[in-house]
Amino acid sequence: MSLNRQEKTVVVEEVAAQVAKAQSIVIAEYRGLDVASVTVLRKQARESGVYLRVLKNTLARRAVTGTPFEALSAQLTGPLIYAISSDPVAAAKVLSDFAKTNDKLVLKGGAMPNSLMNVEGVKALASLPSREELLAKLLGTMQAPVAQFVRTLNEVPTKFVRGLAAVRDKQAA
Repeated sequence: MSLNRQEKTVVVEEVAAQVAKAQSIVIAEYRGLDVASVTVLRKQARESGVYLRVLKNTLARRAVTGTPFEALSAQLTGPLIYAISSDPVAAAKVLSDFAKTNDKLVLKGGAMPNSLMNVEGVKALASLPSREELLAKLLGTMQAPVAQFVRTLNEVPTKFVRGLAAVRDKQAA
């Protein structure tokens, strides 16, 4: 069933709103995927906070026109599924991980603001740690000196107590 002009306008506005707050867009060809596989992919995307949508390429071109993702328009050919994410790594990670287990999903490319990516670029982006992982590593690095200082301070009274216990044991014997 095709969409009328008003429905197309609504779809373009919805996708344009997602693109406006996006940090990355990844596209993949889904030719040959069955409904069950697409349902699993959609579930994984929802869990990762990725907006996943199958669109007509003309509607996608209209949605990215005038945005930092406008260079992506040249790659929009064939039956494509669009993954749009506010986390730069999430969209690439979801589609790349799914493509590893399902050969019918073929990565085609992607874009970050004012930067176009080929398939290798998308795979490289997917291999990066997520924002949460990077923040956790940063927090661990920042806490390490403080934790070591506390352990060092704690060692002085501990050695003193061990010394007193050794003296007590020696006098008792």
